[in-house]
Amino acid sequence: MVVGICVGETSLTEVTFISDKMPKVGEYVTIEYDGKKVLGMIENLIRGNDALNVDINDFKAIQKISRIGVEDNYIRGKVKILGDVNDNLKLPRTPVLPGTEIQLADKDVLEEIFKVKNPIKLGTLVNQSDVEVNVEANPILSRHLAILAMTGAGKSNTVSVLIDQLLNYNVPIFVFDMHGEYVNAEFPNGDVNVIKPKLNPKYMEFYEMKKLMNIPSNAVIQERHFRDAFNYANDELSKGTSETINFLDIMYDYLEVKSGVNDEEAKVDKSMVDVMNKILDAKIKYSNLFYQNAPNIVSNIQAAHVNVLDLSQVDEYVASVLVSHILRNSLQRSKDAAHTGNKEDLMKNSVFFILEEAHILAPKKRDSDSKRMIQRVAREGRKFGLGLCLVSQSPKTVDHDALSQMNNMIILRLVEPEDQRHVQSASESLSQDLVNQLPSLNVGEAIVLGLMSKVPTLVKIDEFKGRQHGDDMDIASYFANFKEKEEEEIRKTEEELNDLGYGY
Repeated sequence: MVVGICVGETSLTEVTFISDKMPKVGEYVTIEYDGKKVLGMIENLIRGNDALNVDINDFKAIQKISRIGVEDNYIRGKVKILGDVNDNLKLPRTPVLPGTEIQLADKDVLEEIFKVKNPIKLGTLVNQSDVEVNVEANPILSRHLAILAMTGAGKSNTVSVLIDQLLNYNVPIFVFDMHGEYVNAEFPNGDVNVIKPKLNPKYMEFYEMKKLMNIPSNAVIQERHFRDAFNYANDELSKGTSETINFLDIMYDYLEVKSGVNDEEAKVDKSMVDVMNKILDAKIKYSNLFYQNAPNIVSNIQAAHVNVLDLSQVDEYVASVLVSHILRNSLQRSKDAAHTGNKEDLMKNSVFFILEEAHILAPKKRDSDSKRMIQRVAREGRKFGLGLCLVSQSPKTVDHDALSQMNNMIILRLVEPEDQRHVQSASESLSQDLVNQLPSLNVGEAIVLGLMSKVPTLVKIDEFKGRQHGDDMDIASYFANFKEKEEEEIRKTEEELNDLGYGY
């Protein structure tokens, strides 16, 4: 089917066309010229009328023209050139000749485009529901992914579809679950392994413990005392002489003796006492976080499972330390495996990390432990089998360096211009015309681009077939029947009292 005819000046990357029928933005087209069959995507459409141009300011004149009817309506569009269908989508060396017809792409051409080696089925084309959209798994796992959308656009459903598809390959998936959405989820292709946020201090770095103890960076003397106690506790545990004693207790006892707080004649070191008090506060505040005999969290990761770290009961401060701790340990473990020279050992340590609320864990305007490790894994992870997926409903507040390392993007509806600009600045593949389409996407529709797909794509994401808990609460329905429920409870209570002989 002829979509339009090329007009004006053409280039190697885009073509303007005029049409007598209305195509759709996101549709794929083919243009045949110079012995080539070039694939393109319609990225922009304008409908106009020469007789009803913006220079006419007389309302009655406009009304008369519109009543009479005119034949001056036109449709102008822009096609982004994607590449030669018969030459592995390489960009052509010569531009299209003006006057060349543009055809709607055949289904068999599109199916060949979306045929990949290790398919991840995301959904179907928005404009052609009979064409499945498959993306390549390996670029997602090694070159990272961002899933971005405003609230309610279908982000949680997209994450769940992706997880379920990756489970087909038995990939170890690790979700930093900030709101407990995936703890009770059910995936058709695999099981959920819930991991509690339990930290064994002996696996922690000094700076991680210092952060949790709330010792400021400029408190040099407190830091020195804390480091001495930290090193002492580690030495004691390594000797095996204090296995039954809590790590923090060892630190406290060490400082208590050294400070002379129990010696009436000794001069008490106030800075040391301050550190002791912070250790006591931490014991109370983090009583459910530290566990003396807990294994390293990374050792709990299971292949062919969705490994979910439930962070719904911890604050953002602790979540940042946990994310940093786990990413650091996982990266170090993978590096150690790589140094053995055994590729199989390295592959066994591969993990795909999904970070919900990425704007909290990798914030744009402030520093954090998790942000630094996310940036590091984003830069180094692909060499060691570690992948990242940053998920956020506030892209504008996600760290630009981390976001720009995501070589694949699934972008659902975004309305805020600042969100759009921030995402576009982090992606080389997102054109202004595609950005302009983001506010008009329906729920569950997304622009997919990056190394995982041969071409930018408008996708209707599949509906997740398992069970998840990312939907909004139906508060109105609950309280709509509140009075009836309350009256029913009173009636049941009265009946029970009557049965017991307490009736009036």
